[in-house]
Amino acid sequence: MTELINDTTLAGRIAVVTGASSGIGEATAKQLAARGAKVALLARRADRLQTLAAEIEKTGGTAFALAVDVTDADTVRAAAEQIEQEFGTVDLLVNNAGVMLPAPVEELRTDQWQRQIDLNITGLMNVVGAFVPQLVTAGAERGVADLVNVSSIAAKNIFRNFAVYSATKAYVTQLSRHLRAELGEKHVRVSAIEPGMTHSELHGHVTDQGVQEWTAGIHDIMLHSEDIAETIVFTASLPPRVNLQQVTIMPTGQPA
Repeated sequence: MTELINDTTLAGRIAVVTGASSGIGEATAKQLAARGAKVALLARRADRLQTLAAEIEKTGGTAFALAVDVTDADTVRAAAEQIEQEFGTVDLLVNNAGVMLPAPVEELRTDQWQRQIDLNITGLMNVVGAFVPQLVTAGAERGVADLVNVSSIAAKNIFRNFAVYSATKAYVTQLSRHLRAELGEKHVRVSAIEPGMTHSELHGHVTDQGVQEWTAGIHDIMLHSEDIAETIVFTASLPPRVNLQQVTIMPTGQPA
């Protein structure tokens, strides 16, 4: 695990991380807080968020936990208002909440299709809609704000039985490119982070036996959540004139 190093790289930044209760979201929240950002933690599992917030506070950071289902637009908007009142105007958003449920399309797992679309696309858009006004305000006032969308290598590479998941992540990457064109002139940097196979709870949700066997076979070469978190922190720490539009992060041993 990457050791947390306390510094002030992001001092004064007000960050929001969705899907913060585990995996990439949890690791990113810790890294942001360790570098001086105030971090609002969003996810459905209140107990996990409270534990994480307490851990961050114990190490000298500042965190605020909010149990939020990002598929509920009204709840997300209410959370955005509460965070602004509690911390101030958000200038760093890590849109990370998502789910991966690969299965052969012939199985017609429409419940899984819908769940991935609801969380990976609709949930992401709910968060964008709730926080972009604050990011634009922050960009105008501070000269820089960041919207980081966590996509996947599956957005562009082909993986058997990943059709719906891959399509949702292709949406995330393409959306990010368009949002950058809209928001860049307003001092809001937009980045799509595309990890390869990474240790996280996503794999625990997979029901397809073939995919389970494949991921088990590459378990030892997978990225760690902390690797992705470090990249997100680096992206947000660059000078305001620099925008990493799209970053692909692969395990060294993963061929595709």
